Amino acid sequence: MFIKSINRKALVAPIIMLALMWIGYALQNLGFFSNCTGAIIPLMPDGLLGIITSPFLHGSLEHIFGNSVPIAVLLFLLYTFYPTIADKVLITGWISTGLLVWLLPPIDIFTGQWNYACIIGASGLVYVLAFFLFFSGLFRWDMKLLTISLLVALYYGSLVWGMLPEELFSNLQEPSRISWQSHLAGGLVGIILAFLFRKIGEKKKKFIWEFPNYYSEKDDKMWQEYKEKFPDDFLELPHKPKDNIWDHLDEIRRRESN
Repeated sequence: MFIKSINRKALVAPIIMLALMWIGYALQNLGFFSNCTGAIIPLMPDGLLGIITSPFLHGSLEHIFGNSVPIAVLLFLLYTFYPTIADKVLITGWISTGLLVWLLPPIDIFTGQWNYACIIGASGLVYVLAFFLFFSGLFRWDMKLLTISLLVALYYGSLVWGMLPEELFSNLQEPSRISWQSHLAGGLVGIILAFLFRKIGEKKKKFIWEFPNYYSEKDDKMWQEYKEKFPDDFLELPHKPKDNIWDHLDEIRRRESN
């Protein structure tokens, strides 16, 4: 029953994405992607291909493992709770993030030096999905989707620190190999997509009794029958008059005078 209730794409999309990532990693180890082939190289024409291919490439087992779990979880949530716009969010977020990373100059923020960079990995896409899921729940203000927002914040809230250069938090002997530009681009794109798509997709359900002019003849009849059967429930309780504060003051004065 549970499997049948899940959107088919919510299972297929993560499986396909993980398969492509691991196939890409295997081809890397066989020497098919070397010398920055398939990577995003900022502001270099040769790096434009990486906008499409870089999420399939990773530098190590730790790198690909670190991206595989969040990609699977976040894609599952995206296709489960936003099925009508999931494809648009994934494709638009993928291309927009890659293009934005390509446009950002790889300059060292401390030295101002231009660093030739080959950027690979699916972390930018992870940020797109995480920030979209979080902010989409906030923008729509739907209780079910807000629950997903809180779930994402609970497990992936620390991602926000990855949007800043690692050099700000530790004394590194050499420049960090983590592309904070990809994280920043992915986060910004995710927020923008959440805002743009906030009115598209599943609408917030409103029950019939929430409408101001709601009237049910059946409910009214049941209410009248209840009043006839249990009239004692509608008797007013004896009302005790409120004490007059001036009477209390007069009583206090009389006692003091005596």
